[in-house]
Amino acid sequence: MTIPDQLHRVTIVSETFAPEINGVANTLSHLVQGLRQLGIKVQLIRPAQTGERSGSGADALTDAIQRLPGLPIPGYASLRFGLPLGRRIRKALQQFRPQAVYVATEGPLGLAALQAARRCQLPVISGFHTNFHQYFAHYRLGFLTGLAWRYLRWFHNRTSATLVPTRQQAAQLQQAGFRNVQRLARGVNSELFHPSRRSEALRRQWGARPDDLVLLYVGRIAAEKNLQLALATWRRLRATDERVRLVLVGDGPALAAIRSQHPEVICCGSRRGEELAQHYASGDVFLFPSKTDTFGNVVTEAMASGLALVSFDYAAGQEHVRHLHNGMLAPFADEEAFIRCAGELAERPNLQQQMRAAARAEAETIRWDHIVDEFIQRLQGAAPGVKDHESEQNAARPKRAAVQ
Repeated sequence: MTIPDQLHRVTIVSETFAPEINGVANTLSHLVQGLRQLGIKVQLIRPAQTGERSGSGADALTDAIQRLPGLPIPGYASLRFGLPLGRRIRKALQQFRPQAVYVATEGPLGLAALQAARRCQLPVISGFHTNFHQYFAHYRLGFLTGLAWRYLRWFHNRTSATLVPTRQQAAQLQQAGFRNVQRLARGVNSELFHPSRRSEALRRQWGARPDDLVLLYVGRIAAEKNLQLALATWRRLRATDERVRLVLVGDGPALAAIRSQHPEVICCGSRRGEELAQHYASGDVFLFPSKTDTFGNVVTEAMASGLALVSFDYAAGQEHVRHLHNGMLAPFADEEAFIRCAGELAERPNLQQQMRAAARAEAETIRWDHIVDEFIQRLQGAAPGVKDHESEQNAARPKRAAVQ
C-alpha cells in the first residue's frame, strides 16, 4: 500500500463511540472532530450498536464507517464488543487507504484490527484508555487480573506507540515493560461546561435550597467506580447536617441497587450536552472516588463548571489539581482522608468559593485543539514517509474553530 507524504487519512478502531456516554467515546469524539476540522479524513471501525441506524450518530461525525457484528458486554447491555472479522477489517483498510491506524480498545475487534493493519503494512498506535485489568476484582474475577495484564502488555507492545493520558500512568506502564509509552493529555469544553449554567430551579428539584450543600458524582454507576465511598462521604456529612444532598448523574449496573438501598440519594440517570452541563454547574462539591480510572474526563468537566473537587491524588486529579488551591487531594486509596477532605470543604464555604474560581481558571487552559495537535504529531511519528511540515500543513489546511 503506497503511503503519501502528508497525513490526511486516519483510521480509528474502537468498541465505543458517540453518542455512547463514557470517557473513551468522549475523548475519541473530540479527537475526530479536531482532525476533520483540519481537513484530515477519518474512518471509524466499530461494532454496530443495538438500535443504531445508518446515517445517524457516528455517521455524521466521520468520513467513513465500517460497522461489524458484535455481542453485548456483560453488565452493559447497551454496549457491544466487536467480533474479530479480520478479512472485513482488512478490506475496509484497503478501501480507505489510511496512513495510520489508531486502536483505542484492546478487545477482539482491536486485536483483529491490529493484525489486519500489520498485514497491510500500516503503522499502528494504540491507546490505553481503560484499566480493564483492575476491573476483574470488582466482579469476583480477580484470578484473571494477571492474565489480563500480560495480554495488555503483549497487545500494546505490538504497536508503534501506546498513548496514555497522564505522566503517572506512563511511568507505571514503562516500569511494567510497556515500550514506547507516550503521553497524550485530555482537554475539556470550557464553553459547554460553565458556572453560568447553574440552575436554582434544578436544585429545587433536588430538594436543595441555595445554601444547602450538594455533593455531585457524574459517571458510570458501577462497582469499579468505588461509589460506596461517595455514599460513605455523604452519610458522614449528613450526620452533622441533614440538608446535605448527594446527586448521582449516570447509568450502570449498580444504579438499581443504589436506588433501592438509598432512596434519599438523587439519581438522575444519564444526561448529555447542555442538560449535563446544567447538572454539573448546579452542584457544589464534586466527588471523584474512583481508584481505577486512567484519567477521568469528569474531573476537568467539573472544574470547568466551577465546582470544588475531592479526588485521590492520581489520574486527572494529580494532573490538574493543586491541593487546597483548586481542589482537595487525598493520598491514593486513603478513603478516610477522602472523607475528611469533603468534610473540610463542607465546614469552610469560603474555601469552597476560592477553589471554585481556581478550578475554573485551570480548566480554561485545557484545550482540545492543543490535544489534537499532539495527537497528529504522534500519528506522524508512527507513519514512515509522512512529513512533519507543520507550517506547510497549516498553510494548506482550513482554519478550525476552537475545539475546547
